Amino acid sequence: MNTADLGLPVDVPSTALFTDQYELTMLQAALKAGTAERRSVFEVFTRRLPEGRRYGVVAGTGRVLDAVENFRFDNGVLRFLRQRSIVDDETLDWLAAYRFSGDIWGYPEGEVYFPGSPIMRVEGSFAECVLLETVILSILNHDSAIAAAASRMSSAAGPRPLIEMGARRTHELAAVAASRAAYVGGFTSTSDLAAGFRYGIPTVGTSAHAFTLLHDTERDAFRAQVDSLGGGTTLLVDTYDVTEAVRTAVDVAGPELGAVRIDSGDLLLVAHRVRQQLDALGATDTRIIVTSDLDEYAIASLAAAPVDAYGVGTQLVTGSGHPTCSMVYKLVARAESAEPKAPLVPVAKRSTGGKTSIGGRKWAARRLDADGVAEAEVVGTGAVPAELADRQLLVELVKDGAVVGREPLDAVRDRHTAARANLPLSATQLSRGEPVLATEYVQDR
Repeated sequence: MNTADLGLPVDVPSTALFTDQYELTMLQAALKAGTAERRSVFEVFTRRLPEGRRYGVVAGTGRVLDAVENFRFDNGVLRFLRQRSIVDDETLDWLAAYRFSGDIWGYPEGEVYFPGSPIMRVEGSFAECVLLETVILSILNHDSAIAAAASRMSSAAGPRPLIEMGARRTHELAAVAASRAAYVGGFTSTSDLAAGFRYGIPTVGTSAHAFTLLHDTERDAFRAQVDSLGGGTTLLVDTYDVTEAVRTAVDVAGPELGAVRIDSGDLLLVAHRVRQQLDALGATDTRIIVTSDLDEYAIASLAAAPVDAYGVGTQLVTGSGHPTCSMVYKLVARAESAEPKAPLVPVAKRSTGGKTSIGGRKWAARRLDADGVAEAEVVGTGAVPAELADRQLLVELVKDGAVVGREPLDAVRDRHTAARANLPLSATQLSRGEPVLATEYVQDR
């Protein structure tokens, strides 16, 4: 869901300067050389997953579509480029009329991916496609990293809900994107109101330690919060002594108290003690929420604890140690000439050093075993084998410059849940290992 779905206004500035200068200088040189209009195919892929990860998660596709739609060189942007002498007047004139008119295909958002997967394919003239490299990569690399961390945390949490609360640990705009990506990966709510406004993600939040410290006593703080928010609120019980705080919380709110939050200490031990105390006080339905620098490993270690929900911040918005996916945007095919019907020829970097790529416009499919579980990621050029025809992964996102692949965020979230469930069971293991699916390449035939 986005603000358009909610009927809310939103300022949508140009995304044209979310780019690197070399994209504009390449454009200028290609215009002068007469090669700018050659039909071209660019693909987004990664050569490897972050160390130890079993699968990746495609996230940010919806934001990419918004960015492409708003990639416009308005007067302010053109004035900046002219003042800095970044490109010449001929290029500025070309940019003034820029509108992406090509096609974009990609893995549907929420789908999983593996090394070599053609996550996104951008087709059009070289000039219009090359400008989109940085904005596409910056979105996909960030959002997919967060979504992958969120997916691992969601898997570790099982049916227990996860709250995204990392806005204070990253850039204010990155926080909104991180909240969206976390929702794709399985989180159920966010503390960030901008994410709730822009994407319709459920928002939650009650109080911090500062609210308790403001008042003369902890009882006064709890009373003020309950009077304002009702007995179903969540009271933070680790500002002073946890045992005394739980006793006071139930005394103030009654056994109908909604939840208590624990933000420090040995969470496994404290959660057990708090659960026993709550039950003894008659607050058997009061939930326990834990926070405090959680990651997927800490969440997994609390699987046997009487915990009802987790709040995750820093580790989530930093990708749990892997803040990027190392995706690249490479030219894989281009026309022999600028003629509209000129045939495409595969191109690829062939240098040594581990950065080679495979040329050609690619398709991708996921082969299943006899039980319907994914067993391989198959990538190829040319004709798709008949047995994989109904297992193809790429879907149309943009056609002739018009967005055709926008979808509700809840549909994306549900897709990821289904995609992860279709992987071998070892995909959810937190121990380090190789990608759960091998990537097989099929030669053109």
